[in-house]
Amino acid sequence: MTLKVAIQMDPIENIDINGDTSFRIAEEAQARGYELFYYTPDRLAFEEGVVTANGWPLTVRREVGNHFTLGEMQKINLADWDVVWLRQDPPFDMGYITTTHILDRIHPDTLVVNDPFWVRNFPEKLLVLNFPDLTPPTTIARDLETLRAFKEKHGDIILKPLYGNGGAGVFKLGRDDKNLSSLHELFCGINNEPLIAQKFLPAVSAGDKRVILVDGEPVGAINRVPAKGEVRSNMHVGGRPEPVELTDRDREICARIGPLLKEKGQIFVGIDVIGDYLTEINLTSPTGIQELERFDGTNTAALIWDAIERRLA
Repeated sequence: MTLKVAIQMDPIENIDINGDTSFRIAEEAQARGYELFYYTPDRLAFEEGVVTANGWPLTVRREVGNHFTLGEMQKINLADWDVVWLRQDPPFDMGYITTTHILDRIHPDTLVVNDPFWVRNFPEKLLVLNFPDLTPPTTIARDLETLRAFKEKHGDIILKPLYGNGGAGVFKLGRDDKNLSSLHELFCGINNEPLIAQKFLPAVSAGDKRVILVDGEPVGAINRVPAKGEVRSNMHVGGRPEPVELTDRDREICARIGPLLKEKGQIFVGIDVIGDYLTEINLTSPTGIQELERFDGTNTAALIWDAIERRLA
């Protein structure tokens, strides 16, 4: 199958080609002979009924410091393309949400991956609420007294921004920690969003597992081990990726959530599992496929494109 593929992502000049998932997706597409076009989210527009993007024809190569070539800038009508990738990183703010509204205008005639309607309506820290028996005790609130009551009940907790990413703003508060009020004041001074609190899972010291699903099916996992002195395992903040096998519990979790993800057009998803608990379902810009490929040879990018081709067929 020959496809025209547009990739909406953060600036390509800044990526780490040995870890960036969008690069690996583009690399696999190019190997299949697909035509690639790249643009950043600020160059997406709705113009009198037409969804356009100002960007560049793209060629990628696995050479550090020389990993891409852009053609001449041009404006395209995204409705003329087969696939559009929604791949910019969070934060999941109104700018991000607006791009999903605009891309709704062309989907599904042009296949947007992942389906922007459900990316918008399934924020990663909120979709897990559909599966309370799979998740640790959780509270979402802006009210300080509600958060205090949760901490009093569960002792050690994790407090984080509801729409944050990459481990930014994640705090562990012990039972005797007196900083809840100060952190609440800090977060409330930044925005008017609620906070999310979860019972702390000591199993995180052994790692936070990223399980990758393609069209609702698990294809593999990596373990992200926190750096010394950290409770955050995100690779953005020094977490160390390690090979890991899927457990029976991981497969049980995937069997529960997979059919919903497939039904809602979430072709490429990364979930976070600590011990026996599901903590996040990442739809916006999942990562980890290059690490998985290095560890066990699983070409997740190929599996993703196979799934896309099946949908288009």
